[in-house]
Amino acid sequence: MAVLFVGDDWAEDHHDVEFQDENGKILRRAEIPEGMAGIAKFGEHVATFLDDGDEPEQVQVCIEVARGPWVNALIAAGYRVFGVDPRQAKRFREILISSGAKSDKADAHALTEMLRHHRGQLRESGGDSEIAAAVRVVARAHQTMIWERTRQMLRLRAALREYFPAMLLVCAELELDLWSRPILGLLAKAPTPVRAGALTTRQILPLLKRRHNKDAKAAAMQRILRAEHLGQPERVTDAYAASVRSLVAVLGVLNEQIDELATEVDAHFSQHPDYEIYCSQPGMGPAIAPRVLAEFGDDPNRFRNAKARKNYAGTSPITIQSGKSEVVSARYVHNDRLLDAVIGQAHGAFVNDPGARAYYRKQRARDVDHYAALRQVANRLVGILHGCLVRGVPYDPEIAWKDQTPEAAA
Repeated sequence: MAVLFVGDDWAEDHHDVEFQDENGKILRRAEIPEGMAGIAKFGEHVATFLDDGDEPEQVQVCIEVARGPWVNALIAAGYRVFGVDPRQAKRFREILISSGAKSDKADAHALTEMLRHHRGQLRESGGDSEIAAAVRVVARAHQTMIWERTRQMLRLRAALREYFPAMLLVCAELELDLWSRPILGLLAKAPTPVRAGALTTRQILPLLKRRHNKDAKAAAMQRILRAEHLGQPERVTDAYAASVRSLVAVLGVLNEQIDELATEVDAHFSQHPDYEIYCSQPGMGPAIAPRVLAEFGDDPNRFRNAKARKNYAGTSPITIQSGKSEVVSARYVHNDRLLDAVIGQAHGAFVNDPGARAYYRKQRARDVDHYAALRQVANRLVGILHGCLVRGVPYDPEIAWKDQTPEAAA
């Protein structure tokens, strides 16, 4: 047998699989359990279709997940695994089954057909190193914690706006984030306007340690807290204060875990062979660089060229053309984590790198709005990163922006 195609529709406790030959003949359908028993059973099924002298790499598996213990076990067995986006699988299933009917067996069949007909367009799993996989785990956890902190902070802000608007004025005048340790410390000490207004500067100063001009900031904080503001009745205020104490406690824990995960991210990322190349890129700091590596991975065969990397990043535009109508727009479907990281890089590069700033202004001169121009800067930076990784060299502004004139950067 030349190639054995397998569609694997997985669930938490079992897998529905379908085996096909190169001609599309269905050889077997089976339901196998998750875990070690399932992998052993999968191998038994495969063995019945392979001839003497056949290699494990002749077995190609299509599954709606790109990583995890099950995928790792399949790759370790020597099989070629293609992880597809669930949205891709859904679109292909709609082609095969226009009625809208759905079942696990039908999903396994759709995956098998997708692999047999379109394997050249699918991305193979398993090429990343262990270091890159470790960076992905901690970088994603770190980013998720930051997103969760933002959600909790917005809940805190909504509550303070209802009963304690003075605290929001403190944040604005002293340029402090609502989740910052001085603000959380102040709310823990005095969660109501009355208690906060009674604080002395001596009680406020310890909350501002490691801050410049502590005395002036403490005095400004006291002045704002003691001024008159709109509020709520005492009983309602006490109820809000109880909810705020809970939010403050959650935000405090999130701050601690974010710091710990940042240390873990740096510990893993600093060991990667491409560490220096990523850190040399403009706009890539200690948070963004590992996120970009985590989402791109380090499989040298994953991206055939810079265009493929840009498409995967979601920074390159797409063209929708029909008849005389042609529209060029941003990609709607993308990896949110990766696009967020490269847009953050573009913003940092615009601020600190003359070449990136010149390229941004060149786009703005074409009447492109701010975000679209920033996305085009990100698209260019992804291409620069690809070139550096392929050649194994750090960022060189003279090469990266050789088409940008000095006047444009002025």
